[in-house]
Amino acid sequence: MAVATTTPNRWIMLAVSMIGQSASSMYVNATPFLIPYLHLEQGLSLVEAGLVASSATVGMMLTMYAWGAIVDRIGERTSMSVGLAILATGATAAAFSTSFIWLAIFLFIGGMGGASTNSASGRVVIGWFPPDRRGTAMGIRQTAQPVGVGLAALLIPNLVDAFDLRTAVLSIAVICGLTALLTAVLIVDPPRPTRAEAADLGQLDNPYRRDDRLWRIHLASMLLVVPQFTVWTFTLVWLIDEKGWSTLAASILVAATQVLGSLGRIAAGTWSDRAGSRLRPMRSVAAVAAVTLVALGVFESTPLAIGIIVMASVVTVADNGLAFTSVAEISGPYWSGRALGAQNTGQYLAAAASPPVIGALITGTGYGWAFGLVAVFPLIAIPLVPVKGETPST
Repeated sequence: MAVATTTPNRWIMLAVSMIGQSASSMYVNATPFLIPYLHLEQGLSLVEAGLVASSATVGMMLTMYAWGAIVDRIGERTSMSVGLAILATGATAAAFSTSFIWLAIFLFIGGMGGASTNSASGRVVIGWFPPDRRGTAMGIRQTAQPVGVGLAALLIPNLVDAFDLRTAVLSIAVICGLTALLTAVLIVDPPRPTRAEAADLGQLDNPYRRDDRLWRIHLASMLLVVPQFTVWTFTLVWLIDEKGWSTLAASILVAATQVLGSLGRIAAGTWSDRAGSRLRPMRSVAAVAAVTLVALGVFESTPLAIGIIVMASVVTVADNGLAFTSVAEISGPYWSGRALGAQNTGQYLAAAASPPVIGALITGTGYGWAFGLVAVFPLIAIPLVPVKGETPST
């Protein structure tokens, strides 16, 4: 086996991976929190504001697989630090854009760079943690996404209110630039077999040709992203526009739900380690998500809706780490970058489509019907999760 020249503390690797992923998540999820400003103050329709909000997500989606292939070829540290530097550059340009079209274009470019962190940081965790601790470690790593969302919820709407759009976006650019330096200095690529050893073990073979598990996980994950991004994208504007909350109060609640969502991801990962299964817990989470969204749709106009939307914010993110870990384990060390890239591409395709489509649905039917109808997606995902014949994680 090839060995790394440095054997780092795995928890430091996890922490730096989390910081990198949190910065990327903060960037891509900052744009949905511009929707109240774009819609209520700048006069854009929800559909138009949703299109601007999805631009960074589209940039990520289109380059996710390419970054996965790059990670497979050149390693995790270089890929992640270069990608974060591109992200910071795009965010800086977006801050000085002169129209909403240019704002969307530069946010898109930053998203292209931010895509590097998804495969690279995930592979760092998979590579440095043993199988019986990967679920928990990946659950912790996956908290980077809700942490990023929570930071974006606190920073963006309040900085826009207190200062302006430029200050808000520049704050993201500075954070991402500093994170690029941190990953370049501290990340150590995990060891993996030489190509000759991997060939003998069959690890160079295309895992998509062995069976349909990866395809089914990708599709189920795409479906499960729709309720997640529906709740993330529209909770803030729903609280302000429908419930009459202040921007500060609404953003604090959204940030708090991300903390709870982080704990939910860790709990799901620990559950998967103890169960020796990533996919059976994933199917259970999908079922609970469907029930929660139906309840949210039914009770949207009542005071109960606040508690239910908090629950939905937790449940709809709990499956991500389970699917991510399973994909990496099935695909192996020489295909995991591309497989994780494909996993994230599908998820971000669904995520990019969700703001404008759900925005149009809300415009036509109201929040209650839109939330309830989104429950269809996790219901379809349940039978797609390939639990039959699943073996314990190895």
